[in-house]
Amino acid sequence: MSMLTIKNAAFVAVALTSMLALSACDVEKTQEGEMPKVEVTSEGGQLPAYDVETAEVEMGTETRTIEVPTAEIKSADEVRAEEAAKQ
Repeated sequence: MSMLTIKNAAFVAVALTSMLALSACDVEKTQEGEMPKVEVTSEGGQLPAYDVETAEVEMGTETRTIEVPTAEIKSADEVRAEEAAKQ
């Protein structure tokens, strides 16, 4: 039996045991619950004021030619055929 199979079996055993233990519980509500009473009062507020000096940014465009590498893609059959041709 492989190690992975043993780990899987152990996980399943723990999961089943946990399910049995949890399903054996009997829960009954013995008292009604209620939300707490909360009173909130608020008055008008004022957001802070800020003076912000930002940097001056100049935007522009420029045309450039960029060399892009090419990629050669070969299927596994093509690689085998090339290797067979070399021999």
